[in-house]
Order: sequence, then C-alpha cells, then structure tokens
Amino acid sequence: MSDIPGIVIVGAGQGGFQAAASLRESGYQGRLVLVGDEPGVPYQRPPLSKAYMKGEAGIEQIELRPAAFYADHRIELVNARAAAIDRAAKRLLLQGGEPLNYAHLILATGARNRPLPVPGRELAGVFYLRSRADADALKQRLEAARRVVVIGAGFIGLEFAAVARALGHEVTVIEAAARPLARAVSPDMSAFFAQAHAAMGTKLLLGAGVVGLTGEGGHVTGVETTDGAVHPADFVLVGIGVVPNVELAAEAGLEVANGIVVDAHLATADPSISALGDAVAYPSRFAGAMARLESVQNAVDQARSLAHRLTGKVSPTGEPAPFDAVPWFWSDQADLKLQIVGLAGPTDAGVLRGDPASRRFSVFRFREGVLTAIESVNRPADHMLGRRLLAGTPAITPEQAADESFELKSLLGR
Repeated sequence: MSDIPGIVIVGAGQGGFQAAASLRESGYQGRLVLVGDEPGVPYQRPPLSKAYMKGEAGIEQIELRPAAFYADHRIELVNARAAAIDRAAKRLLLQGGEPLNYAHLILATGARNRPLPVPGRELAGVFYLRSRADADALKQRLEAARRVVVIGAGFIGLEFAAVARALGHEVTVIEAAARPLARAVSPDMSAFFAQAHAAMGTKLLLGAGVVGLTGEGGHVTGVETTDGAVHPADFVLVGIGVVPNVELAAEAGLEVANGIVVDAHLATADPSISALGDAVAYPSRFAGAMARLESVQNAVDQARSLAHRLTGKVSPTGEPAPFDAVPWFWSDQADLKLQIVGLAGPTDAGVLRGDPASRRFSVFRFREGVLTAIESVNRPADHMLGRRLLAGTPAITPEQAADESFELKSLLGR
C-alpha cells in the first residue's frame, strides 16, 4: 500500500462515499482512500427497511456506485476497521493492516444501534437493523416467522412494521413514549401514523416500557412489558435509536459532546481533521444551537460542503462558505411518504393544512409566529416549498398556512 499522504476518509457509508465522490467532482487530484469495515462497495441504508427488505431491490440496486466507479475515479477502497489516529504523525492506524498516512483526515464514522438494556437481549432471534447483513438476516427470519414484535416506534421500527404487515405477519410495536415518532414529528402527525398503522392491522402499544425478553432453548419467545404482560414473538426487532461513533475521535483527543464537535466549516480543532454525518455535532441556525442529525441528506450535504472547502472553492465573499444546508428527512411507510423539512422544537405550534383523512396533508410548525418546519404526508409540493422558504427568511404566517385557498407559491416571489 502506498504511503503517499492524501485525503483519507474513515467510514464508507453515504457521507463517506459522497465526500470521496464530491472531492473528485470538485477537482481534487491527489490520493484518495475510503476506509470501511463492511465488505463490498458502499451502499444505501434507507432501502434496507423498505424495498430491500421486501425484495423489490437487490444488492445491485442499493449500491451507491458499481465497483468500476471507484477504479475510474481513483478512489481506493480499504476494507478494515480504523483503530487509532496518530495526530502527530498524521497517520491512521488500522486493525490488521498497514497504517495510512494522511494530509487530511475526514471522519464519517456514523452511528451504531443503541442496545436494548434488558435481560434476554442476548437470545437468538433478537435483531437490529443497520447494515445489509442485518437486513439479510431479517429477511431470512421473516420467511418462517408469524409473530413479530418491534421495540421502538421510530422511523426504522414503523417502516419495518409496515413491511412485515404487508407480508402477512402479526405485528406488535411497543413504544415507551406516549406517541409514535415523538422525537421527530408533531402530535398531529403522531396521531395520524398511530391510526394508519392500526388500520394496517398492527398492534401499537404506547407508553409501554420493556422490562425483559423471554426465551426457550436460547431463542426469544416473547417481550415482557411494564404492565406484566408478555407479548409472544417469533423474533424481535429493536429500534430504540443510535449512538454516534465518536470513540476514534475521543481517543485521539478531539472534542466530543453528543458527537464529534466541529465548527461551521465542519473542521475539528485539529486543522488536518474534519468530520461529517451522523457522528457530528455542528452549529445549526435551524436548531439555534449545536445539533447532531441522523439523516442521509444531512451527511450528503455536509460531504459536498466539505469537499468544496478542501478544494479551495469559496463563496462570493472570497471565504469558504459555512455549512448551512436546510435539513430534510423522509420515511416511507406502506403507501405513506412522510417528508420533513426544517427542525421544530417540542413546543412549536402545529398548523394543519389539508385533511388527514385524505392521506394528503401537512403540518406547518411555528415558533413565536416564525416557520420552523413542515411535515408532509403524500404532499411533495408543500415539502419542496418548505425547502425554498427555509433557505431564507420564511415569510409565511400561521393563518396563511392554515388557509387552503391561499396560494403558497405566491410567497416565493416576495
């Protein structure tokens, strides 16, 4: 392996891949190494709980690019786990491999599943969904299972529940919070998805904590909740959030606080190290504070922004542009496409636009009369409008948002 320093990227997920691709698109000609701990080429994770799980997309369809792309763009793929960073020597140490010298290091280390902290978690038949290997194991189990219990009514849990119901399984979703998607959406949107999943035939238990998993012969057979009930399960999917992978940065002496701390240019305190994606805490004007977002689009936007900085691209002022992309997210659950743009706080008011019974509506979120986010179901025009409005100073009132006769596009010409 060559010891010529170049740009080394740790993490071959969506953010790491995009950083490599964008560096080449932006004109970087030096050595470029992408280090990932999964075999094969980088792939998309969102389809794992949806199209890939249902068999509607195969391995080739979820690959971000075919293998030839990396050879053509002189991107070296290294299948190894990063063990440590020697900042003084500018060297990345790999488990079981030769070290990599770097001129600049990009940490796109992502996040890992939060483990279930109850007895019985070690039983066979308890699954998490983060990688393609996880999805393959789940697909195999689904072929024989009848009763499925999902712990956690977040995006992954509800997406998987919709797939399992479509395949004819009995599905129970257990959520400790009082409503589904509580951290991500408004009470109105939570109520809609609770009703939608109930209509699919899913049993949704809210405000129910899990105290343990029961088993027989080393295999899970049920989930015990705080009310003493045991819910039968042929297998269990755990989706209770993620933990950012910050250990590599922390052990190298970089600042960590709910993520690898970076500035508005995605730079750490070490001028030779930057970071992006799910593991990063960055200053966000949309949050009004440091934020860490678990979002494919956030990772992609940060990768492009960082590539521009590292290749010397500047703003009209002659300075590198800070990262300031509008955050947006999506989730596909059966025939419902939820799209969210912006970042709302838990107390932000919600204004309904459209009729939830039509399965095409939006909730506009406001803080002291200022738009902070839009949540849309099967209403992409509202979502796209929100991305344009929030890119500047959103000039919309709660009254305008609630009035279906008011033409929202008229706001863009002001």
